[in-house]
Amino acid sequence: MAKTKIKAKEKKGIVTVKALTKHPMLSHQEAKRAKKEPNWITYLVAKNNGNVVYEVSTSQFLSKNPYLKFQYKGTKGDELEISWVDLKGNKDTSTSKVK
Repeated sequence: MAKTKIKAKEKKGIVTVKALTKHPMLSHQEAKRAKKEPNWITYLVAKNNGNVVYEVSTSQFLSKNPYLKFQYKGTKGDELEISWVDLKGNKDTSTSKVK
């Protein structure tokens, strides 16, 4: 699986995060048609310097290569880490500095 691309920019104390994750996100229906096993991201968490700033449990109804956008209070230079787990137990963790 490919890494998550992260862009995090701070403006007036608010950090705006845009993240693009490469993942096939195969629902039960799509997997059956493709004769593959279903697999999608089930849990995603974003941490700023180790503190959780965004957390979500997802379902099979997210699109392929999901795009996330969220905001939180933060400062430039902070380290942002985004991790996810999919249905098969595959994991990915990507980090970026807030600009």
